[in-house]
Amino acid sequence: MKWQEQLIGIILHQLRTVRMVPLQLPHLSDRRVVRITDILVRDPSDARTLAQLCRVVGASKRSIERLFQQEVGMTFGKWRQQLRLMQGMRLLADGAKVTHAALESGYSTPSAFISMFRKALGTTPTSYFK
Repeated sequence: MKWQEQLIGIILHQLRTVRMVPLQLPHLSDRRVVRITDILVRDPSDARTLAQLCRVVGASKRSIERLFQQEVGMTFGKWRQQLRLMQGMRLLADGAKVTHAALESGYSTPSAFISMFRKALGTTPTSYFK
């Protein structure tokens, strides 16, 4: 019976340390925000700043920042970070190498992607997909 208690303790410890990462991004309704997110969903590696994207859709940066907070409860930067991480995960799940997944997802280097992956999921991409 002792080994079962230890096993349950280990499982409970693991469950407490697991972090949940949403596998979908929140829905947005404002047409200007939707246009920006559509641009980035089509190409997560698009490096334009929020100010540059706002000029494309005819909105002020402050308005878009406020709308992101109101509609999804996160900043534009956090939303973009989540998008890039999800894209990287999709590519890795399809068999891509870490370097390819990182660069295609908009990370400047594979190490930046690995660092963000570890921060979000508590492990490296290679370990996660084993």
